[in-house]
Amino acid sequence: MSILKKLASQTAVYGLSSVLGRMLNYLLVPLYTSVFLPAEYGIVTELYAYVAFLNILFFYGLETAYFRFSSQDIGYNYFNLAFTSILISSLLFSGIIWLFSESIAGVLQYPNKAYFIKWLAAILAIDAIVAIPFARLRQNGKAYHFAVFKLSNIGINILLNLFFILLCPMILEDDPGSFISKIYNPEIGVGYVFLSNLIANGLYLFFFIPDWLKIKLTFNSSEWKRMMKYAWPVLIIGFAGVTNEMLSRAILKYRLPEGFYEGYTNLEILGIFGACYKLSVFMTLAVQAFRYAFEPFFFSQAKEKKSPQVFSQVMTGFVLFTAFSWLTLSVFMPYYAPIFLRQESYLLALNAVPWLLGGGLFLGVFYNLSLWYKLTDKTLYGAYISLIGAFVTFLLNWILIPVMGYLGSAVATFVTYLLMVIISYLWGMRHYPVPYQIVKVLTYVSLAGLGIILNEVTQQSIFKTVLIVLIYLTLLIILERKSFQKRKAN
Repeated sequence: MSILKKLASQTAVYGLSSVLGRMLNYLLVPLYTSVFLPAEYGIVTELYAYVAFLNILFFYGLETAYFRFSSQDIGYNYFNLAFTSILISSLLFSGIIWLFSESIAGVLQYPNKAYFIKWLAAILAIDAIVAIPFARLRQNGKAYHFAVFKLSNIGINILLNLFFILLCPMILEDDPGSFISKIYNPEIGVGYVFLSNLIANGLYLFFFIPDWLKIKLTFNSSEWKRMMKYAWPVLIIGFAGVTNEMLSRAILKYRLPEGFYEGYTNLEILGIFGACYKLSVFMTLAVQAFRYAFEPFFFSQAKEKKSPQVFSQVMTGFVLFTAFSWLTLSVFMPYYAPIFLRQESYLLALNAVPWLLGGGLFLGVFYNLSLWYKLTDKTLYGAYISLIGAFVTFLLNWILIPVMGYLGSAVATFVTYLLMVIISYLWGMRHYPVPYQIVKVLTYVSLAGLGIILNEVTQQSIFKTVLIVLIYLTLLIILERKSFQKRKAN
């Protein structure tokens, strides 16, 4: 049990930093939805969707490969090799994007906004350069250092957003001749979201100064090829994963028929859907915190005799927590959503959020299951599963968006992650059997889904909503009573 407690402890630290950080960062959503019109927020939504795709290219699976090789062989400095590779490639990739920024802005229908593309290219390079140092913090169990660095970045980003988007316009309105006029340009508008991100990320470089002083740039072709043989399927998995998450926001503007939503342009609908998508971040937080702790955990525990039983317990606990979160976040959404989405038009896409939250739950289950192909060095199977998911995501978005609008994208997310879970479980049991408590897991998820449907089809009432959650909690206690008693006895 001490092993599980350690995992829970590290998950809590990563979780606290992620939850607190994202919650602080999420305070920007009311700011954005108060200041920017849906069409302006649509620009942020679309460009950050493309950044998510490019992040995978910039990392190309080396983060996971570093975990694998550094945990197996201490006779070679894989940190220096991975960092050198990432440094060279990120500068090359960002340089290409910077060079063609004018053309890229034109293709995306943002003329005269090439500087947006240049700023994003710099953000991508910095994110990649600090990825391996952050991975080493996780590898060494320095969760608190990781949390402090991440929270500092988020805090600085928030302050810069408040300064550029809120404070500067207020000062100029009262005093047009103020010195602020020399550092603030109203025409940049929504671009200050990207500029704030760039400045905050630039400070990461200062956080890791002790690491920079110790790094020796080195390259060993044979060891690099070994790492890349392991990493390239992870790269494919990453691309497929981002496709599942971000494709809807990348193509919605182009696939949605004009006039599908009366009174709204496609860019406005993209902004509305992007803002409502943010509400699913609460599930993403839980999954991300768990993933940060779980990935190095299962590598370290793989050789233990009872590791399959431990992994099964982890899965059950994870699903118990996330299924309850899915239910709670979905049924209480009408009450907390207006706090974050300040303009009424942004509330249009709320019916998509429960589907997105459910998809996030299944994504977390998929991360749990992924240990089988990572521990057996069969990452190619993970690539196959992710490619199937990406294909289904594309197919469903292509078919459903013209028919169901943004809701089609949300349904596609839910169905895709569920399908990936099923495939990964069936394949995983052949190669690395784990005695998962399938009946319990399915019961937790099914009851949560039933509660959400019941809340949706009945008249909205806070009393009814609370009652549904209490009934679900009661059923959980009944189902877990024997497990609680057994753990208490031990």
